[in-house]
Amino acid sequence: MITAHLPFGYLLGRAAQRYTPPHPWVMPAALIGAVLPDFDLLWFYFVDGRAFHHHLYWVHMPLFWVAVGAVTLPLVRMFQRPLLPVARTFFAALLTHCLLDTVGGDIAWFWPFSDRQFSLVTVEPTHSHFILSYLNHWTFSLELCIWAGAIFLFFRDRPA
Repeated sequence: MITAHLPFGYLLGRAAQRYTPPHPWVMPAALIGAVLPDFDLLWFYFVDGRAFHHHLYWVHMPLFWVAVGAVTLPLVRMFQRPLLPVARTFFAALLTHCLLDTVGGDIAWFWPFSDRQFSLVTVEPTHSHFILSYLNHWTFSLELCIWAGAIFLFFRDRPA
């Protein structure tokens, strides 16, 4: 996915607000967690010189986030229980980022145990730029559906 991480984070935040104890940081946690792995693009473009695909950086490794969550969530539960819905939402958003990237991009779900990358669909390079190839691939319609759902809910529930 290229554009749907933030609107999916919004949808996840809305769901978390509905099913967890209310907390003002749940939505920000969902939005930040949904896009955080792609902050590696700054390193990819400005430091690493696009040496290898940004999905190979540690922030796109799901088991890294599972390990961090396995340590963090019990600590939050023990010492800052009111923040537990925020922490759960944040880690859920990070993992859904990786899940969404698995649709049309390669994610190493079992790293560090395996370097094998998984993708549900291969987006063939049919145009001069990978973004054009992706925008013309059927999987982009999934992104449009996520955007439509997020926009619909945002405007439906705004005060008149």
